[in-house]
Amino acid sequence: MIASINSSKKQQTLQNDFSLNGVGLHSGKRVSISVQPAKENNGIKFIRTDIKNNNIIDAIWSNVSSTNFCTTISNDYGISVSTIEHLMSALSGMHIDNANILIDNVEVPIMDGSSLPFVKFFEKNGIITQEIDRQIILVKKEIKVSYKDSYAKIIPNNEFSIDFEIDFDSDLINKQACQLQLINGNYISDISSARTFGFEKDVNRLRANGLALGGSLDNAVVVGENNILNTGGLRYDDEFVRHKILDSIGDLYLAGNPILGHFYGYKSGHFLNNLLLQKLFSENSNFELI
Repeated sequence: MIASINSSKKQQTLQNDFSLNGVGLHSGKRVSISVQPAKENNGIKFIRTDIKNNNIIDAIWSNVSSTNFCTTISNDYGISVSTIEHLMSALSGMHIDNANILIDNVEVPIMDGSSLPFVKFFEKNGIITQEIDRQIILVKKEIKVSYKDSYAKIIPNNEFSIDFEIDFDSDLINKQACQLQLINGNYISDISSARTFGFEKDVNRLRANGLALGGSLDNAVVVGENNILNTGGLRYDDEFVRHKILDSIGDLYLAGNPILGHFYGYKSGHFLNNLLLQKLFSENSNFELI
């Protein structure tokens, strides 16, 4: 979606397909995906190759079926794919409008916990311009959703920009804020390397509940009581809030088109990101397709 929206007024897809293997962060299952070019107006589709029938899931906000620790989409037949947000973020940041993602298990591989591995595959395999114009979602009025002390909102703006603020009860994170105008390809340098993160004290509880079964220091930043457990530490001083921005970019790309507006998140996550899209599209007066 969103680095330099005007850099391509036409729709884009991959020049060549590519495949990769990895492990699901929460399921712990091995998974292979193949990302393939698609025709104009195809959008982003996930196709479960381990299932024969009714196996196509459109990556669209109305198909979000769970936001519990990740974003999961499902079709009308209950076929789902989870943890799509990092791949969706990379597609958005690289301006890829149309792609088919063949996947042989329930969860997108976590790779290194960021979107950078996907970005590198897109760069290596090329992106081509198609014949049909992109459609942009122009936000026409402020839309806001909240839950407890968290909220997300989007307001009219002449470009896509994003502010995010987090506040964790951890001396290693505390409050962090980041403001970015995603232009001139700076998604790659400023956002794509930021990894998902979690707390050492929560690992056993998460795994007892069937979560983070594939998590490791190779694919997540693990925050201990007094130190970051990963060798080499952080990639950015404020990597935590940058990863929340990365997630939000992926979640917002489920709008189906790039968004023109200013997004602000305060302690928000997948749930509020999807709720914001639901509210945005609940009334035609909230937006305009241009």
